[in-house]
Amino acid sequence: MSKKEKNRVGVVYSTNPDFQYEMDQGEQSETLIPSKQVLRIHLDRKQRKGKEVTLILGFVGQSQDCEALGKTLKQKCGVGGAVKDNEIILQGDHRTKVLAFLLSADYKLTKISGG
Repeated sequence: MSKKEKNRVGVVYSTNPDFQYEMDQGEQSETLIPSKQVLRIHLDRKQRKGKEVTLILGFVGQSQDCEALGKTLKQKCGVGGAVKDNEIILQGDHRTKVLAFLLSADYKLTKISGG
C-alpha cells in the first residue's frame, strides 16, 4: 500500500466507481493556551534498561508547539530528550525542575503524578 493510501479512514475497498474516500487529516488541532493545558509529569523506567526518564504527558495542540516546549525544557534542565506523539521525554529525573518551570510559564494545571 502506498503512503498516500495509508491515511484512508474506515473503508478498505469499494465497488462504487463514484465513491470518494474519506482521508484522515492528521493532527490539525489548535494549541490550547498554557493556563488551560492539563499536563502530567511522570517518572518512567519501563523498556529503558533501568534508566530513568521524565515524561510530560497531556499536551494538546500542534506538534511544532510541543517541540518548542520540549526544546525549552531540555535547555532548562541541561539534558537530552525527545518529543514523540505530543509526549516530551527528558533523560533523568527532573520532575521538580520541570514542575517549577511549567508553573512559572503559566501552565497552572500541571501536576506530578505517579509514585
